[in-house]
Amino acid sequence: MYVGGKESDNALQRGLSAWGDVEPLIQQERLPPVLPHEHDEVIQVLDPLDKVAAASSQLIGAPPMATFHPMNGKLSGTRILCPPAGLAGCSTVTSINVDQPDGIWSIYVATPTVPWYGNTTAVLLAIGTSLLMTAAVTAWVFRDISKAVEPVSAIQRQLADITATHLERRVPVPDAYKTYEEVTVLAETVNDTLDRLEAAYERLRRFTSDASHDLRSPITAMRLHLDEALAYPKDADWSQVATKVMAGVDRLQAIVTDLLALARLDAGAPLNGEPTDLGVLAAAELDQRTHGATIVRRLEDGVCVDCDRLRISRVLVNLLDNAERHATSRITVTVRAEDGTAVLEVLDDGDGVATADRERVFERFTRLDAARDRDSGGTGLGLAIAREIAHAHGGTLTIEDSERGARFVLRLPQCPGARETSLQTVPTPADGPNRHPWPDWLRRAVIMNDRGQISKGVASQARQQSRW
Repeated sequence: MYVGGKESDNALQRGLSAWGDVEPLIQQERLPPVLPHEHDEVIQVLDPLDKVAAASSQLIGAPPMATFHPMNGKLSGTRILCPPAGLAGCSTVTSINVDQPDGIWSIYVATPTVPWYGNTTAVLLAIGTSLLMTAAVTAWVFRDISKAVEPVSAIQRQLADITATHLERRVPVPDAYKTYEEVTVLAETVNDTLDRLEAAYERLRRFTSDASHDLRSPITAMRLHLDEALAYPKDADWSQVATKVMAGVDRLQAIVTDLLALARLDAGAPLNGEPTDLGVLAAAELDQRTHGATIVRRLEDGVCVDCDRLRISRVLVNLLDNAERHATSRITVTVRAEDGTAVLEVLDDGDGVATADRERVFERFTRLDAARDRDSGGTGLGLAIAREIAHAHGGTLTIEDSERGARFVLRLPQCPGARETSLQTVPTPADGPNRHPWPDWLRRAVIMNDRGQISKGVASQARQQSRW
């Protein structure tokens, strides 16, 4: 288009130059019959009677090439004629008026019509340049994409080779200068994900191993008792054998119950949250237990938490069980409000937990050496369950410093406007006609039900009085 425009301008300039050469000849009355020309323009001069007075060599003896004249008082006018008279092909014809004493003379200048693309050379040059540029850009894009895809392919191949037995492997992280930054970030993200996956798999493997060991121990003990009794059935004390086997069954039941509780917590089972006075809930739990150590209560009223009462009771039971196994003579239970947080503390006067072990005791099936000596009946899951319940409520469970013994601290968010909220205690039926407070045996059954530790006597009593 640029070349075509330029060719058109050149043709116009040649026509104007020819007009500039012929007009003085008309005015000087020295007009030759054959007009000279240097390029491919054609000139024809008509007198006032529209007769050919002079023409270029191409139009000698030819009639006027055009019959139009400038309109509306203009000195010139241009039209494209295909073809002008006496010529072949389309031409751009310009008509110019020249005033003379005897009238208006007309000069016609015809120049070849230039196509929009100028000429064939320009078209070929444009096509060649376009193809060259397209090829160069294509090659550059292909090289750039290949450079970017190569590390992605390496990541894909490495990921395809990673299995459960090769979780330690990582994908290659490309140099930021050799590929796009996004690919480097992708590789780093994949490696971070593999780190978490390996850690989770290791925890699961260790958990499965520990669970298998803890389940196998009581089963092995029960089998030994039964094999010995069956080997000497007449000499066996079947009542004693049944007692030992029942102890093993209770052990298995406790482990399975804790495993199910952890499974529900890991699955994100919904909480039955409702406003609860934490101090009253703790007092109710302490009232229904028999303690081997002196219990010191420091329970503040009006400490409201929005919680699942059964699960928070489970936390307190686990902490109390742990404290009683390790306390020398006294356990202190504290409930207080602290900067919008409800705090429950269980402090024993035992040997305490070393600082290095304060996080390890919350791992599943973790028992310290001292605990193994004193806690032969524990499942090793109590503290892990307690912490998971705390996290499910948006709280924390930690071991904090104390002058003596282990100080377990549960922190939960307080209810909004706790002081103004009408608080309830452990589950009771609503007040009204024919309503009675729940008896102690049933309240204990409700709280203990989540742990699967209701005795047969309590369950039987509950069935007999089903109106509750």
